[in-house]
Amino acid sequence: MNDFLSLCQARRSVRAFTAEKPSAADLDYIRECVRMAPSAVNFQPLRFRYVCDDADLQRLSACYDREWFRTAPACFIVYRDTAQEWVRRVDGKPHGDIDAAIAVEHLCLAAAERGWGTCWVCNFLPEVLDTAFPAPEGCIAMALIPIGKPADEPKEKKRKPVEELFFGD
Repeated sequence: MNDFLSLCQARRSVRAFTAEKPSAADLDYIRECVRMAPSAVNFQPLRFRYVCDDADLQRLSACYDREWFRTAPACFIVYRDTAQEWVRRVDGKPHGDIDAAIAVEHLCLAAAERGWGTCWVCNFLPEVLDTAFPAPEGCIAMALIPIGKPADEPKEKKRKPVEELFFGD
């Protein structure tokens, strides 16, 4: 991929993986891309746990019991640290969820650039996850990001036309 648009077009939600685990070099690259993600007031209220041990992955699958999820050879658990997130004073809106979303998309794009597939998983059982993998103090699990080599072919992306998304001058 030679440009950002090509990377955005190539990045997709992968729901079938080979058994290959990301290399140490690719993980270092992805982690650095995540570290560079912007956050409100640069507070970086995020924590990530990388899970790649087979027994741990089996425990993790209990909080999101889908066959395709069990094919992932590794997974990131994404947390927001509520004690460190910036809160907008005017209305009390915490921005940790936004910061987490930005960092996760950095993760997904960096992985895609290196040939790895990912998928956002937000529909997990938080209490089951917290039992299997207790969150760091003050943290809330936001997402699971399985990662691995895609074992399927990309499908055509369905997106709204630009005109439906943008308005005004």
